[in-house]
Amino acid sequence: MIQYLTKYNGVLKELEEAEVSCWINITPPFSQEELKEVSVKYDVPLDFLTDSLDVDERSRYEREDDTRLIVLNTPVLNNKLREDESVYVTVPIGIILTLEHIITISAFENPVLDLFLANRIKNFDPKDEQKFVLQIFEQNVYRFLSCLKSLNLKRNIIEKELSDSLESSRLRQLLSIEKSLVYFVNTLSANDLLKLKMKRTDFLHIRPDEEKLDLFEDIIIDNSQALEMSNVYTNILRSTMDAYSSIISNNLNVVIQRLTLVTIILMVPTLIASFFGMNVDVPFDNQNGTNLPFYVLIGISILISILLAWFFRRKKLI
Repeated sequence: MIQYLTKYNGVLKELEEAEVSCWINITPPFSQEELKEVSVKYDVPLDFLTDSLDVDERSRYEREDDTRLIVLNTPVLNNKLREDESVYVTVPIGIILTLEHIITISAFENPVLDLFLANRIKNFDPKDEQKFVLQIFEQNVYRFLSCLKSLNLKRNIIEKELSDSLESSRLRQLLSIEKSLVYFVNTLSANDLLKLKMKRTDFLHIRPDEEKLDLFEDIIIDNSQALEMSNVYTNILRSTMDAYSSIISNNLNVVIQRLTLVTIILMVPTLIASFFGMNVDVPFDNQNGTNLPFYVLIGISILISILLAWFFRRKKLI
């Protein structure tokens, strides 16, 4: 789907055809033929469009003649979520700056661009392409921060549940959070490097504009903060998983130890019964008509078992 958007008197309107300085937004579903038409019509290299659809594309920028490409990665919910899969994955947004238009393209429905489509960003205007790009950067960082808070809240809830019951399913949920954080750390690092390079090379031509330059610096600082939060949450989560893995292993050792001690206690009556069951004369068996020897052996077996249990209990082994 290709949308042509512009702002009139603060209201975002969709156009039938592209105008000068309008925003062209390309979202699924679309075909390869439509991308080729966009490439020819607006003089955009086709690989600028196709590269932005590659989920493995790194954050970067590129220039070809008067057309500039910025690839920025952003978090989206993993729709194919399984218990052991990451909660979020990161996907690229392609931002293409031409002489007359600004084009955004993504292979997924994108929460960051949806904010602009819903006209929920203050002072947003596609005609000011420099500020528009900076606002996309800003909302992308806010999206990361929001996702990080959500992941941390989910981690805290799972930890409380783990304190009551150490189930493997809970550990798998923690693993899915850890995978999401790994995506975040790698993506935020790449985004941070991208923004620093763009600032150094003045890719957006904002150096003379102090207000936009200050905004860009604030975005870089916020991105660094999100990266630091991701690293901290990752380290906490790994420590938590290591701790609970050790607890599970220790609990297993305790269970095995108790089963071993129970086996030792039960082994005494079994051993005595087996010994006197091999055609061995039972003591005091010369008293006809009485089962006293049998009861004596049973009593001795039970007494020894009780003494063993008392000894193990005293040593706090069971």
